[in-house]
Amino acid sequence: MAPRKRSGRGISFIFCCFRSSDHPEITYRLRNDSSFALQTMDPVLPMPPVDELDVMFTELVDELDLTDKHREAMFALPAEKKWQIYCSKKKEENKGATSWPEFYIDQLNSMAARKSLIALEKEDEEERNKTIESLKTALRTKPMRFVTRFIDLDGLSCILNFLKSMDYETAKSQIHTSLIGCIKALMNNSLGRAHVLAHSESINVIAQSLSTENIKTKVAVLEIMGAVCLVPGGHKKVLEAMLHYQKYASERTRFQTLINDLDKSTGRYRDEVSLKTAIMSFINAVLSQGAGVESLDFRLHLRYEFLMLGIQPVIDKLREHENSTLDRHLDFFEMLRNEDELEFAKRFELVHIDTKSATQMFELTRKRLTHTEAYPHFMSILHHCLQMPYKRSGNTVQYWLLLDRIVQQIVIQSDKGQDPDATPLENFNIKNVVRISTNMEHTELQQKLEKKERECDAKAQEKEEMMQTLNKMKEKLEKESSEHKQVKQQVADLTAQLHEMSRVSPKPPKKSIPQPTNALKSFNWSKLPENKLAGTVWTDIDDTKVFKILDLEDLERTFSAYQRQQDFFVNGNSRQKEDAINDTLSSRHKVKELSVIDGRRAQNCNILLSRLKLSNEEIKRAILTMDEQEDLPKDMLEQLLKFVPEKGDIDLLEEHKHELDRMAKADRFLFEMSRINHYQQRLQSLYFKKKFAERVAEVKPKVEAIRAGSKAVLQSSSLQQLLEVVLAFGNYMNKGQRGNAFGFKISSLNKIADTKSSIDKNITLLHYLITIVEKKYPKVLRLHEELRDIPQAAKVNMTELEKEINTLRTGLRAVENELDFQKSQVQQTGDKFVSVVSQFVTLASFSFSDVEDLLTEAKELFSKAVKHFGEDTGKMQPDEFFGIFDQFLQAVTEAKQENENMKRRKEEEERRARMEAQLKEQRERERKMKKAKESGEEGGEFDDLVSALRSGEVFDKDLFKLKRNRKHIASQLADCGRERPITKLNF
Repeated sequence: MAPRKRSGRGISFIFCCFRSSDHPEITYRLRNDSSFALQTMDPVLPMPPVDELDVMFTELVDELDLTDKHREAMFALPAEKKWQIYCSKKKEENKGATSWPEFYIDQLNSMAARKSLIALEKEDEEERNKTIESLKTALRTKPMRFVTRFIDLDGLSCILNFLKSMDYETAKSQIHTSLIGCIKALMNNSLGRAHVLAHSESINVIAQSLSTENIKTKVAVLEIMGAVCLVPGGHKKVLEAMLHYQKYASERTRFQTLINDLDKSTGRYRDEVSLKTAIMSFINAVLSQGAGVESLDFRLHLRYEFLMLGIQPVIDKLREHENSTLDRHLDFFEMLRNEDELEFAKRFELVHIDTKSATQMFELTRKRLTHTEAYPHFMSILHHCLQMPYKRSGNTVQYWLLLDRIVQQIVIQSDKGQDPDATPLENFNIKNVVRISTNMEHTELQQKLEKKERECDAKAQEKEEMMQTLNKMKEKLEKESSEHKQVKQQVADLTAQLHEMSRVSPKPPKKSIPQPTNALKSFNWSKLPENKLAGTVWTDIDDTKVFKILDLEDLERTFSAYQRQQDFFVNGNSRQKEDAINDTLSSRHKVKELSVIDGRRAQNCNILLSRLKLSNEEIKRAILTMDEQEDLPKDMLEQLLKFVPEKGDIDLLEEHKHELDRMAKADRFLFEMSRINHYQQRLQSLYFKKKFAERVAEVKPKVEAIRAGSKAVLQSSSLQQLLEVVLAFGNYMNKGQRGNAFGFKISSLNKIADTKSSIDKNITLLHYLITIVEKKYPKVLRLHEELRDIPQAAKVNMTELEKEINTLRTGLRAVENELDFQKSQVQQTGDKFVSVVSQFVTLASFSFSDVEDLLTEAKELFSKAVKHFGEDTGKMQPDEFFGIFDQFLQAVTEAKQENENMKRRKEEEERRARMEAQLKEQRERERKMKKAKESGEEGGEFDDLVSALRSGEVFDKDLFKLKRNRKHIASQLADCGRERPITKLNF
């Protein structure tokens, strides 16, 4: 059997049992501030039989998570001692609310909400820290179920949220350190460690704490992250967390903070050997673990990052502390570096490569690539590097940084293209590289380009629309005659048939419906009158066959009118416009300017013209040519319509036309526009032309939605089957006049949820209906798919839709009238109104006719759908009709989710019950879980991992291996110069 993991100080009260062969006095630790006292514990309940006691004691030992040795010693105790230990432990667990995870989570949330420490008294701060320290102790010492419950209640997220929301004062206090200690305590448990590593942002939030000025907190963070590097899959998470911290702290590189803290030797950092030791242990873990275990290139890649930040001279300075543990980590860093550089030099058949010499590295690269296919590309890279821009005071260094990142990624990626580092190229901000000049010449050129693009887009769209319209006209003319006759005959036949059926339809016979043995809660439906059943869906529905499938006893038991409340198990098992012009704007006119129109109107007109950026001649030409160059956007046309010269303005302007040169800008504009024949009508026609396609595109989907929604409810077999089941429910549950129904109004669908179960107030008839459908009628589950067009159809208001279509019809008629008028006038030079508008009217008329035809078809289908369900076509509108189904579908979705939630809750309750009732199954699950965790992890307790990392013992094996090669390295290095000062390690 694999050794079981220890739970820490939580079993200190038991260890006294192994001090002698005599039966010792059973004691446990009682915390009182900083001291501990021993107190005798005597059982207060009679001891149960031996077999029952063994079962209870096994449960206790399993919760303590002991090693095999301690488990055997515990089981070897006499029965009386076992009962004493059991009673003392259970009494400790039941001391009060503070022993449960809910208490700590509430406290964490409360403290996180009150972020600042400034307003707190010293006692309050001490109380907060005492609570967090108590949580840390509980996570270490409490049984497994405490940790499991804390995880289930998302306690980790509460700790992380507190860490993220802390202010400066809290971040530098002991509270911060204690919170990190809580995470460390949680990770000391195999289940808790797996939960922390699986959390999406836990390691990132822990890394953020490196920004604090509290040295103890920094040390705790570095110890956790260093230990995570040793856990499978944890190394890359740590690299991602350091990349996250780089962005969080706005630093140039991800390890800048570590090197800065390592180099600090003033103030409180002067003698903080613990922090420097923690940093070096973390750096060694980053360099030696993860992909670095197998990949020399990856180790060199990461080490170059530290060397670029200047770690080597800092290491030489750290030797002055003369601390054995720190020296141990420094030795490992330097010896691993020497080993890697020697191995790297062997690739080039050299003893050493001077990586500080650009000349030597260039020569090695050139020799390696000479006479290979890669050599021309190497030369091309050098040629382009000579052309790369660089200015000492500019941002061109970003180009070189980009090139550096690209080369790094090529070197370290695996054969499958995977990058073991957390800094892939896509994270590089390319915006820092590309900087676009925005001088006036470029701006003007860009504006001209955009204008031409608008012209081309408009022409292309117009051509495409014309071709589509012509094709539709051709198809329509081919089918119009035959379809007209067929539709006319079909309508006539259907009308006659419906009339005959409504006239001579026989009275439906009385149904044979089973009667419940007890009174049931009623389903508040609205029965459909028998004279409205003919020609509806209800004539094809036979609910009597449903009674053969339903479990009527279960239905009666669930919705009995008298039954007391008890547990219920779901599924039978469980439960622009523009801003207003500022009134304060002042309008200044030149002294010689002449203005005869209203001052406010002139001011607003000036603002519009300044935004339009066109001369009066250009505006006039655009209107005469129907804006063939796309100079007038739709929103500007809408504003121009507000400044059409009125009769009073025209009369005043005509009186002063001999003073044209003195006129103000707005007056000159209105005068020039008044010279255009039918200026207002032309402007309105142009605006309608530009908006026509947009308006049709808004109307058409609404019409299509009604068509699609009507077809959906007419053709849905799932809906028909569902109505059949609901009809059976209603007829069984309702008696007398409310029962024996052959159909019901569809609005009754949304009353199903009003009938609640008599055994669980949270269960409604809708929940029960869904349960039955899922078990007995699985095809009905396609209901949402078959009625997927209903939500859009429910948004359409027929009155508003017809109003929009009438607006299109009126506008198109006004354009046609203006076209007839312009044809009767003598055309001016450059006037293209007749030619452009004639073509537009032809295409627009057909497009509008197509919309009208679609609307007619949609109305017919909608009327048919309403009649299909026995509803009144004169009173029912699409938004109301389809809204009923849409509301029902939403209710079904919500009820299904609630069923799933109740089912999961019940399964959770049953699982917890089985864990308590069946101890053998519980032990097997825990054993399998621990086995699965141990198969993916190395090492034992997280505290042991942190301790080994802190002391450097985790690197002992590698350090011994490196020291064994010292003489071999020294003999090879003696023949070549080193690139850095000789130390006691590199000889």
